[in-house]
Amino acid sequence: MTIDRLSLVFAALADPARRAILARLAEGDATVSELAEPFSISLPAISRHLKVLQNAGLITRSRSAQWRSSTLQAEPLREATAWMERYRRFWDDNFIRLDAHLQRMQQQASEEEP
Repeated sequence: MTIDRLSLVFAALADPARRAILARLAEGDATVSELAEPFSISLPAISRHLKVLQNAGLITRSRSAQWRSSTLQAEPLREATAWMERYRRFWDDNFIRLDAHLQRMQQQASEEEP
């Protein structure tokens, strides 16, 4: 079974720790130790999270001497956002229709008041 990149991206984003790691990487590259600072989990656990993010194409990892840094790759997030955009438009349209309906109901109610 082949898993498409969009599925990998959403699976990676499902975990709050991975979302927090991406938020940190949006500020700039970081090492595993730097990414682990705000968490109460082990460095190997952070490395596993990074592997999931890397497999989804959300980060790249590079090595310079003994340091290994991670870099955010935003293109997969753009693809996920584009996929979700059609559903945002769907809900926006529904809310606009609901708002118009509620305004009509309020207008009818105010016209019926003595």
